[in-house]
Amino acid sequence: MSAGRLAGRVAFVTGGLRGIGHAAAARMLDEGATVIVSDLDSESDAHDLLGDLADRVGYVQANVTDEGDWARALDHVQQAHGACHILVNNAGIDLTGTVETLELEDWRRIMAINVDGVFMGTKRFVPLMAESGSEVEGGASIVNVSSIMGLVGYAEVSAYNASKGAVRLFTKGIAIEFATKGMPIRANSVHPGFVETPLLKAGFQRWVDKGVAEKPQDLVDAMNAATPMGRLAQPREIAAGIAFLAGPDASYMTGSEMVIDGGWTAQ
Repeated sequence: MSAGRLAGRVAFVTGGLRGIGHAAAARMLDEGATVIVSDLDSESDAHDLLGDLADRVGYVQANVTDEGDWARALDHVQQAHGACHILVNNAGIDLTGTVETLELEDWRRIMAINVDGVFMGTKRFVPLMAESGSEVEGGASIVNVSSIMGLVGYAEVSAYNASKGAVRLFTKGIAIEFATKGMPIRANSVHPGFVETPLLKAGFQRWVDKGVAEKPQDLVDAMNAATPMGRLAQPREIAAGIAFLAGPDASYMTGSEMVIDGGWTAQ
């Protein structure tokens, strides 16, 4: 790790209280960034969930599907720090089920969180990031957390496939837009494989409840066996990729896909 690689930069991370978001906040703090995270939880619950990070990061309670909450988040960052160099659109949910059994309400919910949230965050933060990006080496950086399921299909996750595929191509679209306009903002997507997070554990439990397996560990074992490296990823391993894309070492990367999946999609 390059100590202080993100020194002097301000980062905003959605879904920052758990899993990949929490790990990304911790990694960027360690690399010198000032970090603000958002999530749905109350201030008091957020303090508990942040643990050792609680006194080191800012927190904004916000729903990524709410334009008003995005406006408040931007105002908080602008008032507190006057800049934003890094935006990590990480908040997301999953949805499983055969296409003929999916409810339209559930389809719209996953698109609202996984896709609309990324769009609204980008739209709101771009003016401040364009201003801030001109002040730092490599410019400002938007990192959108997609998934390997945004690259390949998988049975009974078509809605999730669609949402994460949208994040992938939205990222490419804005990357070209910013670059051709000469705006000092890069945009890249991260595509994690199966990561040991609360979201994955909850998803595995739903599969168990459907009778697909007897216990969540059976599904973990199956994913381990299907992954060339033989294990699930840890959130910190995805966070390392996010921190790299956020900083000056990735200054010539925009519109790129960083796949961190233990070889899963290489098969």
